[in-house]
Amino acid sequence: MECKIKDIVINYQVIGEGKPIIMLHGYSPDHRLMTGCMEDIFSKKSGYKRIYFDLPGMGKSSSAEWIVNSDIMLDIVIQFIEEIIPEENFLIVGESYGGYLLRGIVYKMAERVAGVAMICPLIIATHEKRNVPQQVVLVKDDGLLSKLDPENAEKFNNNMVVQSEKIYERYQNEIIAGINIADVTFLERFQKNGYEFSFDVDKTNMKFDKPSLIVLGRQDSSVGYKDAWNILENYPRSTFAVLDRAGHNLQIEQEDLFNSLINEWLIRVEEL
Repeated sequence: MECKIKDIVINYQVIGEGKPIIMLHGYSPDHRLMTGCMEDIFSKKSGYKRIYFDLPGMGKSSSAEWIVNSDIMLDIVIQFIEEIIPEENFLIVGESYGGYLLRGIVYKMAERVAGVAMICPLIIATHEKRNVPQQVVLVKDDGLLSKLDPENAEKFNNNMVVQSEKIYERYQNEIIAGINIADVTFLERFQKNGYEFSFDVDKTNMKFDKPSLIVLGRQDSSVGYKDAWNILENYPRSTFAVLDRAGHNLQIEQEDLFNSLINEWLIRVEEL
């Protein structure tokens, strides 16, 4: 499906009926990053309307020169929400940059948000200011790597802490497939000039007191895990989990534990 906002087209997909859940993917992939890890959970549940979409310049959503910073990106996401589920309360799940935008939504319209789940959330926009561990591979699959061309092998080595045939297949289908169709020129310009909000999204007097989940990878060399501790007090109903054997794609590397944490979060949401 398509939703037009000003002169851009947002590609989106709605699965199921019930309480709306806005799914926000990370920077460069598309909505398949979220369908890949969330539909296995929600296909076994009823009562949830999952709303997956591609952020501007990613997936099949168009970009525009006037989208120059994350403030505007956040405004587009909020306009999309107002268009698709006007006046309804909703849940949000955000991965990486999607977790940054998620906190922007809470900052702007917390009264309509019934719960949040952050997967490896981006906390500090400037990479040089992040507290991140060195990149490491804990479980290497030399047999798999020998089958790949050198470029794919290097990318897989640089992005995954745990390696296996299944993980590689999911990595290709859920992450790389989206990255391959992204508007690279737009994304590089955006990240260089406007990746950070103009305001401190985590500096607020308001406590978000709805069920929350913050799940991080102990070996995440992209956004790390230590910086996220600084936002914990903003979410007094939050489970804060740091998973070993997990990097920036922990939903793939620690699938069973990830699924359990999301399911537990939903139990808390349903108790409200």
